[in-house]
Amino acid sequence: MVINISSVKTEALLLFCRDLINSYRLKDDNIFNIDDELKIFVSKHIDDLQKAINVIVQPNDYYIRNMRVDRIKIIVKYYNSINQMVSKHLEQLGNFNPSMLCFSLLATWFKELDHETSTKEFLYFGIYPYGEIYDSLLINVTDVQYKRLNITMIQIAEDVMIKLNKE
Repeated sequence: MVINISSVKTEALLLFCRDLINSYRLKDDNIFNIDDELKIFVSKHIDDLQKAINVIVQPNDYYIRNMRVDRIKIIVKYYNSINQMVSKHLEQLGNFNPSMLCFSLLATWFKELDHETSTKEFLYFGIYPYGEIYDSLLINVTDVQYKRLNITMIQIAEDVMIKLNKE
């Protein structure tokens, strides 16, 4: 059986992003001075990403039930690798922005590293308007601490995705 490693890594990344979205959906960003319009903007884009991810990846119990299947074993291996790398970075931070981390992980994988951009099932993530997100969360933000945190999320995402790409 031939397994497309890039596709498997991509599926693991999407699973991680879905879990990141679900785990931190209710994260309180009130510690930063950001306006309601930005919160609504980010929430809408996170909702859109979550819907697209759910179309492509299976429910979590599917992966658990099928752990004996080689492809699933590899997906879970890469998922765990992503999780460990991100967790290691986040241990050093007091706060983090899960939405910016999610956008940055996907942008780095699909746009910068150019993975799966011509694959039909992942096409949505290759053409997603990450630049619009970056502008809103970096350029149009007045809270300097929030802006720094978002830049840190980009740095973490780039480091993790480059390491995943080399695995």
